[in-house]
Order: sequence, then structure tokens, then C-alpha cells
Amino acid sequence: MPTSETMPVPLAQLRRRNLPAGAALGWLAAGWRDLVRSPLTSLAYGTLVFGVSVALIWGLFALRIDYALFPALAGFMVVGPLLAIGLYQKSRDIEDGRRPSLMRMVFVRAESGAQVWFTGAILCLLMLVWMRAAVIIYALFFGLRPFPGFDGVLTMLLTTPQGWGMLLVGTTVGGLFAAFSFAISTFAIPMLLAERTDAFTAMGTSISLVWNNLVVMLAWGAIVLLLFLVTVATGLIGLIVVFPLLGHATWHSYRAIR
Repeated sequence: MPTSETMPVPLAQLRRRNLPAGAALGWLAAGWRDLVRSPLTSLAYGTLVFGVSVALIWGLFALRIDYALFPALAGFMVVGPLLAIGLYQKSRDIEDGRRPSLMRMVFVRAESGAQVWFTGAILCLLMLVWMRAAVIIYALFFGLRPFPGFDGVLTMLLTTPQGWGMLLVGTTVGGLFAAFSFAISTFAIPMLLAERTDAFTAMGTSISLVWNNLVVMLAWGAIVLLLFLVTVATGLIGLIVVFPLLGHATWHSYRAIR
């Protein structure tokens, strides 16, 4: 008869670390240590992400599709883990005793090869689906009414029943998109960087790790959301520091749970 020593351990149990919510702050502290070690590389990377973000926002206004700004900002959180792959590389280099290099951060060579970019394509598709869903939600509540601009949209959202309904539905749908993208990507991209595996295995493993460590991952998600809101409040300038901080910290979350 099998004993407790010979019976196989369920996979879910192997992926449960029983980490307290406070462990997320430890990841943030570890991320800060990586940031201040050769800080110019991390800040240069953050500046690059900031520059790309500003260019995309300028493009939305230039093309007169500024109504997509809010969904695009939300979509940034969907593709953020992919954009942070160079920061994972720096943390990995520090861990392995190598000197951080901006060149290695920009031209990353993932162990999984093209699988990491396939995952990135899935995340970009998910972001586009969310942006389209946001436009459909707007149309469901306001019909074909033209976008009134940012001054008008705040009044419309906060002072009309249709606006309240749109906020409720939009927040719910956006939250579902954010939760799904967080679950499939938060560990998948670091895993594809460090391990030889395929995209679907990495995304499935990421979902499993998030589900089986839900308490600490909810705390980590709250920290990410809070710091993202800080960057929005600073006109995205905060990305220069906050994005590298979160990127390095995400690598340490992967190492702690994987």
C-alpha cells in the first residue's frame, strides 16, 4: 500500500508556495535593488518605454481617434509584461553574476526563441480586442454620438444614467480582460526568457501559478495597478522609474513562485 512518502504530490500543491501578501513588498524591494545597480541601464530602458508611449498617444490624437486613449492606457497593462522583457534580462544577468548591459536588455535572446514573440503577439491581439470591446460598449450606451472630447466625456460619464452604466459595464469588462492577461503573462514572459518551453505551456503554467498563489498575487496586482495610476497622474513621466521598478520586481516574483 503506498505511503505518504511514495504517493505523488498533486501538481497544484507543487505550485502553491503559501506566501503571505507581504511577500509582494519584498519583490518590490528586490526590484529596487536591481534598479539602483547600474541604474542608467534601467532608466534608459524606462525612458525608451516612455518615449514609445508618448509617440503612440500623439498618434492617436493625430489620427483623430483620441476616443481610444483610455482603452489604450488600460491595454498598456496587457502588453506591459512583454515590454519589460529587457528588464527581466538585466535582473537575470545580475543573478548570474554578469554585468548589466543595455545592449543585452534591448536585444534579448530568450531561451525559448521565437515562442516569446508568439506570446507577445497573443497579448497584442488581446489588447486590440479590448480596445474594440471598449468602443462597442461606448456605442451600446451612447449610440453613434461623436466623442465629445475629454472635458465633455467626464461630464457625460459622471452626470448621466448612461454614463454610470457605461462606467459599471466598462470597468467590469476591463477588469476581466486585465485579470486574464495578468494571469497568462505575469510568469509566462519571464519563463520563456529563462526556460526552453513553448508559449501555451508557459501561459498555462502562469495561470496555474497565479491561481495557486492567489493571496500574494492579488497583493502584487494591487501594487502594479497603484503604481500604474501614479504614472498616469504624472503624465506618464513616472514610467521612467516605475516601469523598470515593476519589471525587475516581476522577475523576482517569478523566481519566488516558479
